[in-house]
Amino acid sequence: MGVFKKAAEKLTNEKMSSRSRRRLIVFIAIITLLSMTTSTVAWFTVNTFAGVQLFELNISTGEDLRVSMENHGSDIEQYTHVITNDMINTYLGRYNTNLRDLIIAPVTTTNGNTFTFQNGTVVEENKRGTYLEFKCWFIGTTDMYVHLTTEGVANDGTRGVDGTKVSTTSPSPQSDIIRAIRIGFNSDNGNVTWEPNKAGQSTSLPTFDLPGGTMVYSESNRLFHLDALTPKQVTVCIWMEGEDPECDNDVQGAELSAQLSFVACDANGNPIA
Repeated sequence: MGVFKKAAEKLTNEKMSSRSRRRLIVFIAIITLLSMTTSTVAWFTVNTFAGVQLFELNISTGEDLRVSMENHGSDIEQYTHVITNDMINTYLGRYNTNLRDLIIAPVTTTNGNTFTFQNGTVVEENKRGTYLEFKCWFIGTTDMYVHLTTEGVANDGTRGVDGTKVSTTSPSPQSDIIRAIRIGFNSDNGNVTWEPNKAGQSTSLPTFDLPGGTMVYSESNRLFHLDALTPKQVTVCIWMEGEDPECDNDVQGAELSAQLSFVACDANGNPIA
């Protein structure tokens, strides 16, 4: 603050030349911008605890939309309406880990594909202290756009499932973890990243949040497009964004749960019945 005080005193000095005054104004603007930028970078300063001690993930889809951890071609009967933790753990077996042991910690990304620590070191997926990544295949009975939904869906045609949400049972301030999480969807349509409880754009990676109240489907929350009976590979990445203002020491050791529900819509954002 001493720098700003001295600068202000100089600005009020009538003997200062107009050129010097302009230079000082530019200097103050740069310092202000740097201080604003720095305030959005959080990260952990001590790492005595893992990032997230418990991670639960449930994925369900709507009646006309199915999913699998394997590509079964156009044989839609081989796809299901849900991906369970057991299915993800089977996938993680190739990395010699599972959801219980896979503790995620702060990383960052500018494209949703390559992740780094704060010092710029590139990190591998599904390693203890990095981030979760798995691949799955979506298929639909007709041409459709796929969206996340906060509304309940039926994952087997009969049983209802709650909508998309990220939650925690950890008390405050650990509960702030739900604002530091990102979930990205990478496909041949590009990257789309959901930022739960988004308060504003805090990183260079574009993100979206789901509307509160009644769900409205639009291009802003569209994940990808499916052609009828044509499977699409989607890579799901779940990480704790180190540059999110809420990703600080207070959230270390938090417990986290995530549930993803998907719905099929037409080009106008109307759910396909």
